Amino acid sequence: MAQGVDVCVSSWNRLAPNTLPALSKAGANYMNSQLIKMEALTNGYQEGIGLDTSGYVSEGSGENIFVVRDGKMLTPPLGASVLPGITRASVLQLAEDLGIPVVETLIPRELLYIADEVFFTGTAAEISPIRSIDRIKVGAGHRGPVAERLQKEFFAIIDGTAPDRHGWLTLVNAAQPAAVSG
Repeated sequence: MAQGVDVCVSSWNRLAPNTLPALSKAGANYMNSQLIKMEALTNGYQEGIGLDTSGYVSEGSGENIFVVRDGKMLTPPLGASVLPGITRASVLQLAEDLGIPVVETLIPRELLYIADEVFFTGTAAEISPIRSIDRIKVGAGHRGPVAERLQKEFFAIIDGTAPDRHGWLTLVNAAQPAAVSG
């Protein structure tokens, strides 16, 4: 969570919007994600980044992506074959809460290599910093201050040490075990 992961830009592109509904969490869409992930692992990376069919940054194999540059947090718009993730929406809200400017925009590949920070978000990834892309160090080569602020706020809400001011959590009352008579 602090050191980050090493990733590559995949040779596999994300699906074009006119091929399959890219906004859908459908089984067929995961084949593309599997190809991105398998290529990354085969080449010694933890994860891959897919570009859209126009060559702009789309997302990881199963994560949304954020790029920090010059004090702004950039993320691809939903039209760039991006799945509208729940964690993505949560990070957008937390960034607003923390006064971090966010711009949803097309991100050219080369911006990944000159970014101050890059991180993934997702159900499994949560908020995962990226330390290198295609063996090029991102920023200082470990988690940056924006990702750190977002991680601290995110984890404080989900572990209950900060108030859930957005109503994200659903409390589940666990049944109490029955007493055993003997």
